[in-house]
Amino acid sequence: MVETAGFDLLNLLLVLTLAWSFGRLTERVGYPALMGELLAGILFGPTVVGLIHPTESIEIFAELGVFLLMIYVGMEVDLHDLFKLGPQSLMVALGGFVMPFGLGYAVGGFIGATVEQSLFIGIAMAATSLATKSRILVDLEILDTRIAGVLLGGALLSDVGVMIVFAGIMGFIETGELTALGLGLVAGRAFLFFAAALVIGDRFLPYLWGQLEDWMERHEFVDKTSAFTVALVVALVFAFFAALVDLHMIIGGFMAGLFLRQAQLDPDIYQHMYDVMYDLAMGFFAPIFFVSVAFDLTLDVFTGSLGLLVLVLVVAFVGKIVGSWLFALPTNLSWREGLVIGFGMNGRGTVEIVIVSIALSTGVIGQELFSILVFTAILTTTLVPPTVKWGVDWLRQTDELVFTDDLRPEAASEP
Repeated sequence: MVETAGFDLLNLLLVLTLAWSFGRLTERVGYPALMGELLAGILFGPTVVGLIHPTESIEIFAELGVFLLMIYVGMEVDLHDLFKLGPQSLMVALGGFVMPFGLGYAVGGFIGATVEQSLFIGIAMAATSLATKSRILVDLEILDTRIAGVLLGGALLSDVGVMIVFAGIMGFIETGELTALGLGLVAGRAFLFFAAALVIGDRFLPYLWGQLEDWMERHEFVDKTSAFTVALVVALVFAFFAALVDLHMIIGGFMAGLFLRQAQLDPDIYQHMYDVMYDLAMGFFAPIFFVSVAFDLTLDVFTGSLGLLVLVLVVAFVGKIVGSWLFALPTNLSWREGLVIGFGMNGRGTVEIVIVSIALSTGVIGQELFSILVFTAILTTTLVPPTVKWGVDWLRQTDELVFTDDLRPEAASEP
């Protein structure tokens, strides 16, 4: 028993060390850390070297990593900004979802996949990654441009939309019903959960949090640690109610993070909560998840299923880039701006990997399709930085890189 525990600890130590090392290396060359973490899992996991391997403790840490990661992603989203985004962001989000989802579902039908598998292919194609977009825009120093605002808004709306549709798909899979009544019940449960979460989280949670904070202050034990503990309890409550209506727990985690941001907390306490959530998720648990994802990958897809991999990649690129571009054309964006925004929307990253990992764990898809979809997420995310940089340089050359300061009324009135 002692030897087994020691071996598990050594395996965990190696997983974390390799995740940190490869994550830092990929960040140095301008890519998200998750790319390095996946690479570490591929090279040193069962697929190639076999130095690290899945264990029960790794699986538990990985599942917790997904949950904490989705809380953090929720805390990155300002709920009220969703209602303030312009028509450009809405159209880009719509185009970046509808076309890749439809094409992905069609690919499923073409290869003879089940309805459930086709739905997961569609949602994987429709996924995007807000965190990846933010990092790239910061590195390119174009956060003060119109394309950056539209891209972030589109990614934000797309992430929320993907989570809602994902909730519906999981509900459908749980019931296994394809009748109109069955689909209606699934959609109804998902709608009731989101409606109840919206009312509780946006209306009552800030008030209850304020009352709790006052009570803790009166009893002289309010501190940052206590506030963080309460935040985790709130997240677990949301996760419990999500599971109660046959939704995955990460839906509850995401919604909890969304509303924790709206809570009227002392700025120092909230910042501490945010920082600790980030450190726990990104510094410890999430890297374990991304390394462990690679344990289930198979490199055989590059030989035995290369045709299907190429087909999925083409659909992913065309669906996301062309969909975002076409839906941006009716807005006041130029066609070049729409195309560059499409390049930015193309990266899937974290969201797709989480979704397809859940599909694998629930037995909806097999190892081959899982590997194809994960490699699609990796390759699309890898190409976002160079394509967006090329697009920004192109806009500069054609004098179409519009800055947000130029869009303000006072700027327009200046001679």
